[in-house]
Amino acid sequence: MASASRDRNGDGVKFVHEEDGSITAVDEETGVASFGETKAEALRMLAEALELHEGGGEPVTDEDLEEFGLNPDDVAEESAELPEFLR
Repeated sequence: MASASRDRNGDGVKFVHEEDGSITAVDEETGVASFGETKAEALRMLAEALELHEGGGEPVTDEDLEEFGLNPDDVAEESAELPEFLR
């Protein structure tokens, strides 16, 4: 749960100081959020999350899945149809 301590930096990012001591940075335009131990770390993580949100990054390969201990054959292929909650 978040504490009552919130602040804005004037650049469209809201910081939420969590009870566990971490800080969540929320992009107010997109609603994308990420967290870190400091504001700077939270902003770095938010920047990465926003890049991925906007279509950046690299697709996950079978080798990546195997590195994570997953069998690529057990992972569902990407569906062209959006899940109901995204429609």
